[in-house]
Amino acid sequence: MARTVDIIKKQRHATGAAKEKLKEYNRMKKAISTALKEGPMTIPQIADKIGEPPDKVLYYLMTMYKFNMVEVDSIDDMDEYYLYRLKQQKNKK
Repeated sequence: MARTVDIIKKQRHATGAAKEKLKEYNRMKKAISTALKEGPMTIPQIADKIGEPPDKVLYYLMTMYKFNMVEVDSIDDMDEYYLYRLKQQKNKK
């Protein structure tokens, strides 16, 4: 007997556009995460590090924030930008 999930997977297929957006999200998530492994950074610093425009970094960083992958570390010396860092993963036992 087939599981409902397996039946739905056979009937539904993601569009090419949806697959491309997922690839872009994963690429940006990896680039941002790699940059933040060096320590807390502002959005402009991340953008410079990964070679992407700040508005694009902002969009993907806020998505990562929403899903609890990054957190605010502090605010810069000029009180202009927040510094973000990777969220520390707790070890589950």
